[in-house]
Amino acid sequence: MNAVDEIRGAALGTAPVPLSVLDLVTVGSGRTASDALRTSVDIARLAESRGYHRHWVAEHHSMPGVASSSPAVILAHLAAYTERIRLGSGGVMLPNHAPLVIAEQFGTLEALAPGRVDLGLGRAPGTDGATAAALRRTDTLHEGADDFPQQLAELIRFLDDDFPHGHPYSRIHAVPGPVQATSPGGVQSPARPPVWLLGSSGFSARLAGALGLPFAFAHHFSAQNTLPALDLYRESFRPSAVLATPYALIGVSALAADDEREARRQVLTGALSMVRLRGGRPGLIPTPKEAEEYAFGPMEREFADGWLKNVIHGTPDAVRAGLDDLHKRTGADELMITANAHGGDVRLRSYELIADAYGLPA
Repeated sequence: MNAVDEIRGAALGTAPVPLSVLDLVTVGSGRTASDALRTSVDIARLAESRGYHRHWVAEHHSMPGVASSSPAVILAHLAAYTERIRLGSGGVMLPNHAPLVIAEQFGTLEALAPGRVDLGLGRAPGTDGATAAALRRTDTLHEGADDFPQQLAELIRFLDDDFPHGHPYSRIHAVPGPVQATSPGGVQSPARPPVWLLGSSGFSARLAGALGLPFAFAHHFSAQNTLPALDLYRESFRPSAVLATPYALIGVSALAADDEREARRQVLTGALSMVRLRGGRPGLIPTPKEAEEYAFGPMEREFADGWLKNVIHGTPDAVRAGLDDLHKRTGADELMITANAHGGDVRLRSYELIADAYGLPA
């Protein structure tokens, strides 16, 4: 399988483009992180059986309701329970880690699941400033335009094992990795995970285009920037050894239920979670009953209503229509669905119903 085949998926059933899963490993009130991780396995296995193209895990920190602080660990676990679906990070926050460490982690994942690992990279910390400082063991955060491209270039050099002669890192190798194929007696595959850039604004869109890399945009929490960012990516795109033409994926918040009222009850839990997070009170995902009984203040209600407008929810037919409309408006090459709800069974049911609505293989 070449790099282009690893990036471009195939639309199945009546879906306009490939469908994928973004998993936040959410922890509901009354549930444990172990429960959430078991649900992630169940979702990955369901997604694989129903023809979803990939299953990504996002890096977050210091958030009680999101148990995905270690994407590489979770992906290794998911690899043991799946056989075909692509697994990846959506994403690893590059400034939080040394590039060599990421290259080693994803080289290990590639060895565990050859030919089906994606390395999605983000520039944001995936948390608040104080937590980011603790992660990086520094009092000063560097989020400048010059730092990320330099870190990215270094990471790709480690992945490809091609630092030029005389470079300080030319004798350092990310293992597992290509160096094993060039060592005496080496039989290690030189393949490495394709790199994606993630973003919620124009910075990564422009950089992904300039480097000819695939781009994933966080429409699920930055909808107002989706079209400008996709336009910028396509306008900036330069063909590369990875891609001859642009490939843009967008993250979409969507939840299907057997009836509209139940879907509304379930997505309200995500809205309340975001209200609390925005107010500096992150916690576990509330139950539908708790969300229904919560007394939203005027500003909280305004924020929650705005958040819910960006969540496609309802019956399977309504969700399918919403996803189709979003695809028409954005021209996205792939839709990556994140289902936010309190219960793992609700999330599983949603992915099943969406697969049924598009006639994906059983």
